[in-house]
Amino acid sequence: MIPLRDSLRSRRFPVVTVALIVLNLLVFLYQGYLSTQPDVVNDWRAWEERGLLPPPAFDLRAYQTHRLIGGAPDVYPISRSDYLVAQYALVPAELLGGVDLPPRIGVPLWITILTSIFLHGGIMHLLGNMLYLWVFGDNVEDAMGHGRFLAFYVLCGVAAAFAQVAVDPGSPVPLIGASGAIAGVLAAYFMLFPHSRILTLVPIFFFLRLISVPAAFLLGLWFLLQVISGAGSLGDAGGVAWFAHIGGFAAGAVLVFAFRRRGVPVVLWRMIRRGRM
Repeated sequence: MIPLRDSLRSRRFPVVTVALIVLNLLVFLYQGYLSTQPDVVNDWRAWEERGLLPPPAFDLRAYQTHRLIGGAPDVYPISRSDYLVAQYALVPAELLGGVDLPPRIGVPLWITILTSIFLHGGIMHLLGNMLYLWVFGDNVEDAMGHGRFLAFYVLCGVAAAFAQVAVDPGSPVPLIGASGAIAGVLAAYFMLFPHSRILTLVPIFFFLRLISVPAAFLLGLWFLLQVISGAGSLGDAGGVAWFAHIGGFAAGAVLVFAFRRRGVPVVLWRMIRRGRM
């Protein structure tokens, strides 16, 4: 199910939502530019010494070719784009171990909790995240105000990162993407506007159909799928950071009470308290 638009119109221009989308696009374009540049090398000995193999973006075939042409045995070729991601992604084993492994960034490792939110692994990863932010972000920003919404977004991203790190604290796999922060935005929308209608593109066998569904149904189903997928992924290395989605959503559902404008009702909570769910 792909959301296309909602039935609510925001009263103010969503400055922060648009700025976040533009910033994510610019970072991705920069990643694309770097991918066209000549490869560099990265040291894998430091990773091996800590039992964290394979290191980020290690490609066995590329490494074997590197060795055949006389390359040093303690480094491996890596694209400049992957090098950037390996630097500024959140790597649980690095963060909790307090060690900055190659490629090093030269600043405190906690910075990667924030920088990782603006990196993406591919065009579909980016576009999917930005679509959800565009559809749901403007109304949440309207309900919170620009500054509060930005703080809310960042805090949900931080909570999402810690949720994933807690599940797999020794992982050398880089965590990137805005999904956790956007999951918090979805949770806020879920709590504030459960009756809103979402125009959704639904694949049915070989056909696509447009249907309008309640936000509570769409976002509740989305969260349920994250929980099911997360439970099924326990013990797996790599792949989608399902628990970042879960953690971000949980954080958003709680933080919305503190970040909404005064007088803006948390409609879903009011319905629960009145027994109308």
